[in-house]
Amino acid sequence: MNDKLTFRIVLGVSIFVFIAVVILNRKILPVPETIPDFVYALPTLNAFINGTCSILLMVSLYFIKQKNIAAHKKANITAFILSSLFLVSYIIYHWLAKETAYPQDNPMRPVYLTILISHIMLAALVLPMVLMSFYYGLNMQVEKHKKLVRFAYPIWLYVTITGVVVYLMISPYYQN
Repeated sequence: MNDKLTFRIVLGVSIFVFIAVVILNRKILPVPETIPDFVYALPTLNAFINGTCSILLMVSLYFIKQKNIAAHKKANITAFILSSLFLVSYIIYHWLAKETAYPQDNPMRPVYLTILISHIMLAALVLPMVLMSFYYGLNMQVEKHKKLVRFAYPIWLYVTITGVVVYLMISPYYQN
């Protein structure tokens, strides 16, 4: 597969994921009358996944600085798999669960919304960057991988960390 075709596939996947998230957040799809109990555990699972990914990304950076490419690759592949699992869990939760709003009268609301909005925007931005950096890395196109990761890494790390922060801030307001 060449870079141009890969970029088109990555762009298509990224647009598809973005549209799916928008549709699910707008509650356009029908929701079953009875929500399975496991759905209410998904935000905690998602925070755990995000926290784990944050650690894996930092470990990955450590490994590459030590020139341990095999360990770097394993840490990143694990983070990628966990992030993919997160995405599935996120979609299921936002499809089935009622939206939880941060209280209007909470003085921390502007802070919460700032973190949430930056988290969402950067999550959408980083997906194609992560996918392309994986493609370059797995195909040993090291220079292209390095150039892209310079931007993708801090954004992905920020998204995983703020995912946990958002969860900690909104979790007291979840309804079962």
